[in-house]
Amino acid sequence: MHLLSIDSLDDEQIAALLDRADQFAAANRRRESSTQLAGRTVFNVFYENSTRTAMSFATAAARLGAQPLTLSVEHSSVKKGETLEDTARTLNAMRPDALVLRHREDGAVATVAALMDCPVINAGDGTNEHPTQALLDALTLRQQFGSLDGVTVAILGDVRHSRVARSNAKLLPRLGANVRLAGPPGLEPAGSTLSIDEALEGADAVMMLRIQRERLDEELGDAPGEYLSRYGLTFGRLAIARPEAVVLHPGPMNRGVEIADEVADLQDRSLILRQVENGVAMRMACLELLIG
Repeated sequence: MHLLSIDSLDDEQIAALLDRADQFAAANRRRESSTQLAGRTVFNVFYENSTRTAMSFATAAARLGAQPLTLSVEHSSVKKGETLEDTARTLNAMRPDALVLRHREDGAVATVAALMDCPVINAGDGTNEHPTQALLDALTLRQQFGSLDGVTVAILGDVRHSRVARSNAKLLPRLGANVRLAGPPGLEPAGSTLSIDEALEGADAVMMLRIQRERLDEELGDAPGEYLSRYGLTFGRLAIARPEAVVLHPGPMNRGVEIADEVADLQDRSLILRQVENGVAMRMACLELLIG
């Protein structure tokens, strides 16, 4: 079994992952670890930069007793012209127990999965999907609200290029949430007519997304502070949502661009660091499901 998309999971598996990750989150706070995957090897291969996802997968593997090994693509044979397919065949010959892959191209992870004899986990492919991020977001929201049934989640910003938004838009409605997607002109989801303020109105949770400038054909031409004032999550704009609405962000945050400092650090309402914490727990659950 591979985890390439939210569609890779049935409802029973999603429920089991959320429950198991909750258990791992509690165990991690107690500094408990496991030998459940002792002797297993997890390859982390990231063709794009990452802090949260790469480190949380490595931590998750280690806390389960597995050995995480990271391929530095910048110093690998990729720089000598080796194809993605040949890299996959080379890694497969080393017989890992799981491969975690992030790649800049849509569908690259599926290409690799077809060549591997071990489970492959999509850690983000282009603008396609990022399933474990959506799972940890769902876990964070479930911890906050008890259930996602009837919860309204506004996902705002550069939705058009966001694999996080795409995976959340698939997962959260399956758990009963009402998802609203909105962004600035040119960054909004295709076919959307909802403005950012309209999406915010009465929302229980707000997830901000960074501008993925590396995927834009041309610069937005925004002056310093202009994006924040027009489209970003300021304290004033957050007031459009419900009075106790919580704030999420998949990271990395561009403070002063899509989110103001006072919102990112809002005591009791910012769940951003809890998302990071839950990332380790959810990825432990995913590795356990796929390897264990």
